Amino acid sequence: MNRNHLALFRAVAEHGTITAAARSLHISQPAVSSQISALERQVGAKLFDRLPRGARLTAVGEVLYRYAQRIGHLEEETKEAIRDFLGLRQGRLAVGASTSIGSYLLPEVMGDVALQHPGLVLSLRIDNTEGIQQALLDGTLDIGLTEGFASGEDFDVSIFQEDELSLIAPPGHALTGLPRVTLNDTLQYPLLVRETGSGTRAIVENALVRQDVDPTPSMSLGSSEALKRAVAAGLGIAWVSRLALGNELALGMLEVVDVMDFSLRRPLHRLLVRGRTPSPATLAFESILRGVAATSC
Repeated sequence: MNRNHLALFRAVAEHGTITAAARSLHISQPAVSSQISALERQVGAKLFDRLPRGARLTAVGEVLYRYAQRIGHLEEETKEAIRDFLGLRQGRLAVGASTSIGSYLLPEVMGDVALQHPGLVLSLRIDNTEGIQQALLDGTLDIGLTEGFASGEDFDVSIFQEDELSLIAPPGHALTGLPRVTLNDTLQYPLLVRETGSGTRAIVENALVRQDVDPTPSMSLGSSEALKRAVAAGLGIAWVSRLALGNELALGMLEVVDVMDFSLRRPLHRLLVRGRTPSPATLAFESILRGVAATSC
């Protein structure tokens, strides 16, 4: 049915006369009569009895009026829901992040989003770079933040911050006692890395290959926390994001080894699926992320 016809039909039913309905809608009385007649032809039955003192709903008109009211209310609810969504008074935001970003940078960002937009339902998925990219393509995530390399083919990629990878060793390790440490010095000790698919691992392996160093690790572990614990237990050395090292360095559980003429810095990427329009919640999250990233650099 024509939505405009239903609106005119409701106006006549509620005002009691075609003339009063036309006046309230600022249109002519013949125009209202014509469209009510068109609606009656579409329905196949009279909707009003035209009486000397106005228009009264027929039995069929009473049925249609109940549904027309519900349609009108639903239309208003829809408009209000859209206004709330655009105004961030309601909605959902699903963020995916690789481990270091999700564990050490995003808690502050997500907290700020929740504080500024309490009507949003937030979720955070922590996974490796490959997992985040696949979830974005599947549509289960709105935005992804990764430490690893990102394909520009499927994603709109930007850099929101840079991160440094530091070589860590347990306190009292032989490397921490040397006045000068070269990359060759580090090759004497077991190298611990993240699991296959990790952005951190990809960065380390590529950097070592460029230095003609075999990146074959002695052990791989599934999280930064596991990696730090293994190093603290004396199982080897590892390259870990500075984002992840605050507590351990302060407590003296780990030490950073300064390697001469070799440093690892990496961009942290923001990923959106190319061609997909970001929601208002996604745009608000990006704005808050940029602010937090700027203060943590």
